This record gives sequence, structure tokens and C-alpha cells, in this order.
Amino acid sequence: MMQDSATSSFSELYSAYAAGRLDPAFALLLETQSMLRPDVRGALAVSEAISGSLLESAVPVQMSAGAGARALDLIDALEAEETPVARFPMHDDELADLPAPLHDPVLDALGAKGWQGTAPGIRRMKLDVGSDLEVELYRIQPGARVPRHTHGGKEFTLVVSGGFSDETGSFGPGDLAVKGPDDTHQPVGDAGEVCFALAVRDAGLRFTGVMGLIQRVLGQ
Repeated sequence: MMQDSATSSFSELYSAYAAGRLDPAFALLLETQSMLRPDVRGALAVSEAISGSLLESAVPVQMSAGAGARALDLIDALEAEETPVARFPMHDDELADLPAPLHDPVLDALGAKGWQGTAPGIRRMKLDVGSDLEVELYRIQPGARVPRHTHGGKEFTLVVSGGFSDETGSFGPGDLAVKGPDDTHQPVGDAGEVCFALAVRDAGLRFTGVMGLIQRVLGQ
């Protein structure tokens, strides 16, 4: 289930990605979703093809002296490098099954603060991808409930594996749930597989009930 079409409503994101102008947080979200959904891979491929066509039709400019040679040297250096293999701690073997775009930011996060508990059966990990947006990976055990909350701004949550359900429906691998300040919900991990979800938001969560009271007392 998706609350926004991956191939129409997000066409501007695809175009920005192809042009290299997309925020790193959304770039990570799209790259991860493309590993899970063939239609998203296709949409990105089309956007990149269009971007390449526009580049070919652009008016050429004079290159600086030696620019061609420097570019070839850089390509040779990159091809000579061995692609590193992601190494996860033994107790986090399940992370090795995450889509490749998540490996580096997750490894960096494990080396920093790692997982943080938010509620029984719920853990989150803040990812640093060089963006001003909040980026978090959630691990939700089957039946675990994220505290009921609303949102200070827009939130995009991509299910990477497993699934969760809330008042609006169920979301599985590759599905994107989009929420805003007018949405209040309580995601619950679906039965069976542990749910991993990637969240990108431009403002923090606002909890309700007791959690909301604690949040206000702490000034968060």
C-alpha cells in the first residue's frame, strides 16, 4: 500500500535525483525503495535517461586545459579500488540483509550511538547522511506498538522488510507511508517477520497521552 503514487506524485523527486540535486535523505530513501520495487527502479532509469538526453543537447563549453586527462586518471583510480564489503557485528547479522544503500549509513550509526530503545519491542537508529532532515531506521518486533503520535511536519516511512499496520492500513516491503501534521496514528508491527522501516522527516514526532506529557516536560 502507498499513500502517494511512486511513479507520478514523486516524479519531481526522480528528476531531482537524476540531476544530482536531491537531498541526501530522499536520495537514500529512493535508492533503498528502488531495490525493493521494480517500478521505482524503472522510474529512476527513465528520469536518468531523460537527464542524460538533456545533457547531450546542452550547448558545449570549452574545457580547461588537461581536464580530459584528469577525468581519465580519476576513472582509472576509481576502477582500481576494491569495493568494500559491509561487515556487521555478529549480533546484528539481520542488518546484513538490508538493501545495499543502507549498509554504509547503518555501519556508521552502529559505530556511533547505535540502537536506542523507544518502547517495548521498538528500537531506532539515527542515520547521518549529510542532510538537515531527520533520518532514522526503525526495528519493530511483531505486535510491538510505536507510541501514538502526530507529526511536526512531513514524514516519509519506507518499509524495508516485514510490515506494520496503523489506522490507515497495512504497509509491506517497498511501501511508502506519508504522514503530516494532521495525521495521528499508532503503527503496530505485523505478525511474523521483524519490521525494518526507514523514516525521513522534516520535523520531530509529537507524542500523545503519557508519552506526550513526558515529551513536553523534557522540552523535546
